[in-house]
Amino acid sequence: MRSGMWSAVGALAAVAVVGGVVTGCGSDTPPRSTGYSWCPTVEGHQVECGVVQRPLVEGKPALGTVDVGYALIKNGSGQPAAGTILPNPGGPGVPMIGHAADAAKVSAEMLPDYNVLLIDPRGTGVSSPLNCGVTEDAYQLGTREQQRDAIGRCAQQLGDKAAGYTSAATVDDFDAVRAKLGIDKVVPYGISYGTYLMPIYAQRHPDHVQSMVLTGAYPHDHDPLQRPNAEAVSLALQHICERSKACDGTTAVDDLRTVAARLRDQPLPVQAKAPVLLTEAKLAGLVFEAATSNVGADPTAMTPLGMLPAALHSAVRGDDAGLIEFTRLTTDEPGYENISLYVTVACNDYPPLWSPDAAPAQREQQYRDRIAQAAGQFGAFSAEGFTAAQRDGGDACVQWTGIPGHQRPDQVTTPLPEVPVLVLSGDLDAITPDANGKRVAAKFAHSTFLSVPNTGHVPDLEPSGCVVGIVNTFVRTGAAGDTTCTAHIPPIAVAPVTK
Repeated sequence: MRSGMWSAVGALAAVAVVGGVVTGCGSDTPPRSTGYSWCPTVEGHQVECGVVQRPLVEGKPALGTVDVGYALIKNGSGQPAAGTILPNPGGPGVPMIGHAADAAKVSAEMLPDYNVLLIDPRGTGVSSPLNCGVTEDAYQLGTREQQRDAIGRCAQQLGDKAAGYTSAATVDDFDAVRAKLGIDKVVPYGISYGTYLMPIYAQRHPDHVQSMVLTGAYPHDHDPLQRPNAEAVSLALQHICERSKACDGTTAVDDLRTVAARLRDQPLPVQAKAPVLLTEAKLAGLVFEAATSNVGADPTAMTPLGMLPAALHSAVRGDDAGLIEFTRLTTDEPGYENISLYVTVACNDYPPLWSPDAAPAQREQQYRDRIAQAAGQFGAFSAEGFTAAQRDGGDACVQWTGIPGHQRPDQVTTPLPEVPVLVLSGDLDAITPDANGKRVAAKFAHSTFLSVPNTGHVPDLEPSGCVVGIVNTFVRTGAAGDTTCTAHIPPIAVAPVTK
């Protein structure tokens, strides 16, 4: 739903083409802070790095501490900053400091007079990285049973320390860094999971928020069954067919329904970077997460989403070659996130489909009851297939022991600050679809919601500079300004469907 694996870091890198800042060690590059081998170099800018030590769990010193690393890219004016951008690229589990070059390029229009503060969230990058035994490839490519068991083992290994890995603890770290640096207000810029994280910062530290940008957004009280995401898959297929004229949207959705039903009973073995058993659930996960990520970064290039209607149509007629290629492409993407932190934060913070106080057998039954009640509400997929597709939802966390007395973000009623907020969604995005972005925007008194056509997860990817320009205008003025450039973002390439 909000994976950094396929999207957030890729978004930073892809949008970088619109900026003029590059990294390097040329003679014009100011010296970086010494003493930290990981401190990045950004040409034309001084970078100040440091570490803030924080308790793992507030009030429980016996559980230890975490070191939170930061890198402050200073503006090029030599004058006090007009403001400080605080980006988070998603996950949970994606570090920030290692992508300083991309962050600088994305912020190129603002770096002349704005600072950019990069912080690796606790458990990632240089901030005491977490390892509870969950590996990226095994979790991404494993069966649902293997995923559940891996999360259960992670919970057992962490024990009481699991309580240290929550979104609330992460944003409190961010504020500790802000306070150390003497920064009054920040502009949180959340991508994907960052759109879930940064409103928590705003709730807990409202006096230090100037404005906020949320791109690829979903609310704290999102539907735990993720039915809007399933519906967004069908909408994305209809959009790309209608706009490209290469296929028929209704037929594409019908073909997806037919192939999903077949894989429910007859899974297809696929040799990708590792053997994959393509079930309905695995197909659903690859379609809604992988296939709608990075869409729009290069409108002329063929993407997995663009090849999907033709692959499905051929599969319905007995030719699985396109479906196999689709599976290979969407499983060979590199991982960017710390998967141990990903599952820990998701299981701690996202609303479950069972009572956290229930015994394991009761949880299983409560889960089955919930999805049975929602049958027929998942677009082209069955309720069982789509819920089992969710890496951070469905029954993935059913073995998670939980934190006694923990208040999840969806249970917090603290008011959000009345600051300007820009919420961006890609209209081909099924990870954080328009429906979820609109719900996020509705929670703020002064928000602007913008659906960006022909882009997926996340819209910052589009290469024209339109979206980055809108963000720049918003940060500087508190208003989105002229957004008509989005109407000129071209449709993505779609493989023609032959009859």
